[in-house]
Formats: sequence, C-alpha cells, structure tokens
Amino acid sequence: MRKVVAIAICLAGFSVGNVLAQDNTTDQGVVINGVKWATRNVDKPGTFAANPEAMGMFYQWNRKVGWSSTAQKLNSNGGTTWETNIPIGDSWEKANDPSPVGWRVPTLNEINKLLDNSKVNKEWTTLNGINGWKFTDITTKNSIFLTAAGCRNKEGTLENVGVSGHFWSSTKNSSISAYGLGFSSYGAELGWNYGRRDGFSIRSVAE
Repeated sequence: MRKVVAIAICLAGFSVGNVLAQDNTTDQGVVINGVKWATRNVDKPGTFAANPEAMGMFYQWNRKVGWSSTAQKLNSNGGTTWETNIPIGDSWEKANDPSPVGWRVPTLNEINKLLDNSKVNKEWTTLNGINGWKFTDITTKNSIFLTAAGCRNKEGTLENVGVSGHFWSSTKNSSISAYGLGFSSYGAELGWNYGRRDGFSIRSVAE
C-alpha cells in the first residue's frame, strides 16, 4: 500500500482565530526557510480549506479537478469517474494550477528547502486531533502543519487517512511520475517516483 503525504499548518505568532478569520480565497501565509507557504491545503480549485488541519481535496498531477478526501469518490465538478490516463506535461502548467490567485504548486527546490534539516525542525504531532507533521523554521520559529490526509491511488481508491500524507511538487521526474513530499509517523522525505495518476494534497507557495 502506498504511503501518503498531507500537510496542515500551524502558525507561530498567529492565533487559530486569526487563521480562521481568513476567507477561502486568501491566506496570510508564513515564511519557512525563505519560502512563503500557505497555512491551509487547497480545497476546490481556487480555494483554500477552512482551517489548517482540514484535509482539502486531492489532485492528480498537472490537473485542476479536485477529488474528495472522504470515502465518497466525488470531484469538484460533481463527477465520480476517476481519470485513469496518465497526465502529460513537463511541469505543472499555470492553466492547470488549482491554487488560489497569487499562489501556485511548489517546485522540487521549494520542497527541499522545507526538508532542510539545517534550517527546519520537523516533528510528527497532532493539531486539533488530526495527525500530521509540523515544520518549524529554526531561526524565526515560524511553523506550518501538514495533515496526514492520505491519498487516492491510481484507481481513485482512498488510502492511509490519518497515517500518512503526500503533497505534489510542480516538478516532473519522468513521463509517468513526479516529485513530491511524503510522510508518515516514521519520517518526512522527498518522494521522487510518485505516479502522476495518484491523487495527492496540495500546499501552495506564494507566487
């Protein structure tokens, strides 16, 4: 069974109330190791999830159709048929980016900055009862929390909710795979061979 990546964010210096006061198309963001990350996962295209620990929706690589993170297989257009052909492209195209305005899917380099042990502390923890990883800038103490939302495999089946998480990067690895961030309670790491048909979470960075 595939392990999965998901991200949720916990802000140093901001209260949960301030986070929840944001609407679903804007986010104040937080800077970790020089990269400004959104505090919430992408939900339906053009929107953020309601709060930092919310799962949001899953996306196949370089596609703009979101899929539910609950048992019901339903997409953001109201459809139920999983796309089984492999997404094409050399990078995540802007026209296919489901991030809200001013945000985009992170690059491989930006994910590597989040995983830089010399600049960022990482720990498996819970936020309001939801499992995930907290990433904290060693210098500024700014932090984000990424939820263990699980994923949908290449057939669209929901897997590993609360156990692991996967987050896409915009960077391809091959014609059938791409890079991303993956984690479970055992650790967080760069994933280099994630199948493009899988449905993963997205945590956007500022443009």
